[in-house]
Amino acid sequence: MSAISSHDVTADLLLQAYCSGIFPMAEHKDDPELFWVDPRKRGILPLDGFHISRSLAKRLRQQNYRITLNSAFEDVLAGCADRTETWISQKIHTLYCELHAMGAAHSIEVWMDDTLVGGVYGVTVGRAFCGESMFSTRTDASKIALAWLVNLLNRCGFVLFDTQFLTPHLASLGGVEITRNSYHQRLAQALQGRSDILSVPLASSGQDVVQRITQTS
Repeated sequence: MSAISSHDVTADLLLQAYCSGIFPMAEHKDDPELFWVDPRKRGILPLDGFHISRSLAKRLRQQNYRITLNSAFEDVLAGCADRTETWISQKIHTLYCELHAMGAAHSIEVWMDDTLVGGVYGVTVGRAFCGESMFSTRTDASKIALAWLVNLLNRCGFVLFDTQFLTPHLASLGGVEITRNSYHQRLAQALQGRSDILSVPLASSGQDVVQRITQTS
């Protein structure tokens, strides 16, 4: 890890970093510096191995929520940063909003009663989706967001879902850990093509998400 002044980091440089397999973090919300991370062990979520438990399938089939794409990107960032300790500094917030304006960063939002209750955001390079963070204020809201996102990525032709690190939460959904070298090889393959997350509409329903993921996993 190497520290760098946040003033030296631009949205274009950030995209170059993702294409090189590294990503930025800050020590805390008010940290004026960023540092580059290239984990020895990398977390990924296999797009053909997303695990839907019976309880999650039941929640996905319910009709008490709605999903949107890129409707509240900045609010998702704020939700992800709304915790006691966060690596999402103001500079990181600004950079990813710039990437979003460039069409390189995207968010999936989960709404209940017109209130944002969960979401996930990340960066797209080639045929890779580099997940950054997610949040949830209702039970399983982030899992719902991930299920809809995996379904969308599969239909758009993505081949890599990078989660940076493997958490128990992600492991329960099928996430695995691979070596740094293996990740860089997969990323190189993903960068040989290009997928557009906006090329197909969101799934028609949670039932559709369950069926499609079950068929591919």
